[in-house]
Amino acid sequence: MAQKKYLIAKLTSCLREDKIQLWKPPYTNEKKEAGKEMKELVQKYSSKLNINENDTENMLEEIRCKAIERGTGNENFKVTGIARLDIYLPRRKSRKIPLETNLFITGKELRSQIAQEHALKENAIKIIINKKQLDLGKTLEDQGVTHNAKVMVLQLEQSDEETRRKVQEEELQCKKEKEINDKMQRTKKGLEILAEREEYLDPDSVPYLDIANQTGRSIEIPPQAKKALVLAMGYHEKGRALMKKKEYEIALPYLLDADKHFCECSTELLNTVDNYAVLQLDIVWCYFRLEQLDCLDDAEKKLSTAHRCFQRCYGENHERLIDIKGSYGREKVLFLRLYLLQGIGHYHSGREKEAAEYIQKASRLYEELSIDPDKVYRLSLLGFSEQEARLALRACHGNVEHAANLITNRREEKAQIRREERAKRRQRLEDINTLKSMGYSERAAQVALHNTQGNLDQAFKFILDNPELLLEDDDDDDDPVTVDQFQVSQESIDQLMYMGFSRESAEQALKVFKGNIHLASQTLAHYGGVLPASLQLSPEGSSPSEESASSKDSPTESAGSSSSPTDEDMETDAVNEILEDIPEHEEDYLDLTLEEEEQIIHEYLSYIQVPQH
Repeated sequence: MAQKKYLIAKLTSCLREDKIQLWKPPYTNEKKEAGKEMKELVQKYSSKLNINENDTENMLEEIRCKAIERGTGNENFKVTGIARLDIYLPRRKSRKIPLETNLFITGKELRSQIAQEHALKENAIKIIINKKQLDLGKTLEDQGVTHNAKVMVLQLEQSDEETRRKVQEEELQCKKEKEINDKMQRTKKGLEILAEREEYLDPDSVPYLDIANQTGRSIEIPPQAKKALVLAMGYHEKGRALMKKKEYEIALPYLLDADKHFCECSTELLNTVDNYAVLQLDIVWCYFRLEQLDCLDDAEKKLSTAHRCFQRCYGENHERLIDIKGSYGREKVLFLRLYLLQGIGHYHSGREKEAAEYIQKASRLYEELSIDPDKVYRLSLLGFSEQEARLALRACHGNVEHAANLITNRREEKAQIRREERAKRRQRLEDINTLKSMGYSERAAQVALHNTQGNLDQAFKFILDNPELLLEDDDDDDDPVTVDQFQVSQESIDQLMYMGFSRESAEQALKVFKGNIHLASQTLAHYGGVLPASLQLSPEGSSPSEESASSKDSPTESAGSSSSPTDEDMETDAVNEILEDIPEHEEDYLDLTLEEEEQIIHEYLSYIQVPQH
């Protein structure tokens, strides 16, 4: 199949160079049959490209027929508005089929039509057009689908036999597909929850996602940018987890979702992390493993984007990596896959010379990065994992002693970072307890310390300057008494009046803070003896906390709270599913076994004419 694509690409290139249009006379007659001059072309290109005449004739005829078909479709579209779509069916079926339709049908109608015409189960297929999942509720035109668009069909089944099994087994399959769709929805829900969670939450009890640099230390990122980046990286990790299982059909939609969210990040941010470049590689790799590279019109552009991004992140000659990590051996696996995909792209486009150049570069890197299993075993005897061993051996060019030292040093660096984080957390908890002892709620203390970078004095002032935080109460659920019902003791009022506050202000403050003299006195003192408007009781007697709660519905609270224990359990499960797919090792994406790459390199080297030295 790859060789045929290469030869057709070569023939197409020759026709373009010679300005030959096969769909016009003399190569096509009025009846749209092949003209006699086709024989001359067969002989000419057979000799030029060193292909036997029979194969040349068949491929030229295929090119001619497709050109006529496309031309007829273009004329038909102009007259009737009926568009022609190229349907790329799942790789098991290995064929491209034209489909005619108007562009005003919905995505659901298109999916149903494809399923019916090609004996596929409607709920078991996903459709990708223009690198996006088809929205079933919108029309094709609204989604930017045009005449001659390429439509990729992903089949989520495991094998063709399942379509022919008994009713009971089909029901099981439908259940499985529903589970896949439900899992995608849970992934979306879990990522949204994690993306909305604030850093001030206690990670020991409420997990949230943090973004670290190449040394493992947290990066400060503006909240909105961080949300987009967390969503993008979360979808990417989910897709990568499925790629490891070779479940490319299910992985691709996650990767495309990740690409969409990365596009919401600033260019400056994307230039500081290599995640976006790795994602471009993973998307192209998925299309390739699904044997659907033809559906990815911008594969070459994506690979060029990845290359430029690597250069910006790592430096032209990897100097930034060397400064940060001391070597760049681990990252070479990314360049191996990049060169291999670039070589495959060149080959499928008929550019044999460029294909040979890039595939040989990938082959040389493979030889350099191949790991001796005995060395991995020797490192495992020292208590290191296989993953640590592979990464370290590549970084140290196969030197076992240096690899052992590198792993040991890296473990100590990570341990030091953990110690520093624990120390920060201890200090933070001490500061939270200090503020709580002053009468403020735990949440108010968390928010204030987060917004003042841990400065206790400024956090105290921040709470007073933001009166809505004064209403936070850790025990709201346990105290059914509303503010207007709270009975203020005369003794407490007298104490505040003794400090110089009016009876009215004292009584109102004590009601708002439910008898907490410390909070009442501090707030009145801070605001010149009168409660700020946001804390004052309304004439009707409703509490400011009720008004505040009804007027605000922050994403964090809506994402992190729920109306019933069942909803809370579902949200916890969704978050845990995300966390399960996030690898423990920060360089997991560099730990490729290269088994697939080895097989593909050998396959494509057998296709090309390797120059003799």
